[in-house]
Amino acid sequence: MKRAISHLCFTLLIAVNMVFSVNRNGTTAANFLEIDLGSAGSSMGGAYVSLVSDMSAVYWNPAGLSAIRNRETLFLYQPWIVGIENVFAGIGFELPRIGTLAFSINYLDYGDEEVTTVDQPDGTGELYTANEYALGISYARRIVNWFSFGVTAKYISSSIWHTSASAFALDLGVIVDTEFFSVTGDRHNGLKIGMSISNYGTRMKYDGMDLLNPIDITDDYGNFANVPGQFKTDGWELPLLFRIGVSIQPLYSSSQILTLSIDALHPNNNSESINLGGQYEYRIPGGTSLFLRIGLKGTNKISFEELNFDSGENETITVENAQYGLTYGGGLKINLGRNQTMKIDYGFKTMGILGNMHQYTLGYIF
Repeated sequence: MKRAISHLCFTLLIAVNMVFSVNRNGTTAANFLEIDLGSAGSSMGGAYVSLVSDMSAVYWNPAGLSAIRNRETLFLYQPWIVGIENVFAGIGFELPRIGTLAFSINYLDYGDEEVTTVDQPDGTGELYTANEYALGISYARRIVNWFSFGVTAKYISSSIWHTSASAFALDLGVIVDTEFFSVTGDRHNGLKIGMSISNYGTRMKYDGMDLLNPIDITDDYGNFANVPGQFKTDGWELPLLFRIGVSIQPLYSSSQILTLSIDALHPNNNSESINLGGQYEYRIPGGTSLFLRIGLKGTNKISFEELNFDSGENETITVENAQYGLTYGGGLKINLGRNQTMKIDYGFKTMGILGNMHQYTLGYIF
């Protein structure tokens, strides 16, 4: 076991020290899959891969679903930028001696947009809609008392007016509980290591009647202006994301728990980043808990070349993409009795010139 943990820590060290940049912005489809789900994890700066233990594990790390007892539901509402709205709903069931089974839907609505053309730049009077969603089925199990494994299979759909695309993907994750740095001697309060890979799947290729276009094959031999043609699109990769992180609880008592976490992220469409998070839990007699959370969502550096017309030479420009920064939020877990618990969470983060983002999450355990 110690040897396996050493290998995991070594892998984490390599991931944290990744410093090379990747400039693949705008090269993937269904990027709504990268939007944080769950107010708790989002308010901790996204440093949640080793901590998650509720239905939001569908997004962060499916291995966290193994912590669900009995049945649990989670609903999330997130107003996004420029009128975009994000809704998530999920339900999980504990199956004794088998594991945890969960179902979820993640839906993003872009709202109604006005149709404009070159000839009618002010609008044609028509409206079009765009939306994306992912339907998932998940399974997780605690193999031994220190190791959990989870997997999610999902169907992904993206539609823009009369054009659509779909794909299938898998999410995989593990969580390892260790005795390191445990103030109580219990491995469940010690150093936790979490790893997940999200959106490993097929490509998305858009198709539909909006891609139809009449083609004039030649001007020399007759009039072929009405020959039906169709634009052929390439397949787009999904936003593949690898997370690895650790968390510790330097303060653990019957009434207070302090948790600190750090995650390293390696996406296929951007450069690496680091997320930091902290959570303070105050337990009130009777099974009710109050949570305060804060985090720092890592920034990315994007490099590109620009032609200097005065000198005729290319100049390398580095842009600090600080669209995220400080995050914070809070939550309340209320014991309703008879094995019933309600969880209410709020998360806040800023996206610079795009404005401030809010997340509202409601969970129910029964």
